[in-house]
Amino acid sequence: MEAMKLMISIVERGTGAAMLRLYRSRKVVLHFQCPGTGTATSEIMDILGLGSSEKDVVLSLATEEAAGRLLAELDSDLRGSTGTSGLVFTVPVTGISNLVATLVAHQSKLLKRGNGGIPPMERAENSLILAVCNLGCTDEVMDTAKQAGARGGTVVKARLAGLAELEQAYDMTLTEEKEVVAIVVPTDLRSSIMDAINAKHGLRSQAQTLLCSLPIEHIVRLG
Repeated sequence: MEAMKLMISIVERGTGAAMLRLYRSRKVVLHFQCPGTGTATSEIMDILGLGSSEKDVVLSLATEEAAGRLLAELDSDLRGSTGTSGLVFTVPVTGISNLVATLVAHQSKLLKRGNGGIPPMERAENSLILAVCNLGCTDEVMDTAKQAGARGGTVVKARLAGLAELEQAYDMTLTEEKEVVAIVVPTDLRSSIMDAINAKHGLRSQAQTLLCSLPIEHIVRLG
């Protein structure tokens, strides 16, 4: 089975549906969409050309070939024509259910017919930090991340599952309502940013932040 990738698109609110139509036309057909909120200041957003703070977050599963081809198009032929600004990047998938993998692989085979190889792309030296904190603590967590070198992030509402097991393991009371802060950073800053967040807003603080990071393989800036 061909390697799978998770493609994460963070685009302007209301443009997620158009991105889905574009992806489906490129045989990337399995998606999950949710609303998000950008955390960058208005000044930084203007400098980066990121537009409004309200975001659509689209998670798409694709084969390595389909994801690579789509990102290459977004970085060349489709650059500036998507009608939105934002980021699209891929992270590796190490496990997936067989039925989902079969569907994604079937669409990838349709894509291969009549197409050449994937245009070469440089690997990006970036990482995705996921900071899961208590509701209302996002600004404090992001302030600490920015002081350590981050430029901004995207917030998605969440609910903590497996609460009883975690509380028993750490002998503490945890809050169920959470916010997930997704922060894309240069890999050489990843550890220092995570250490700073953990020191000020770790599991035993008011924010009760849980942290993890994922390697970003390729990244494209839209708009």
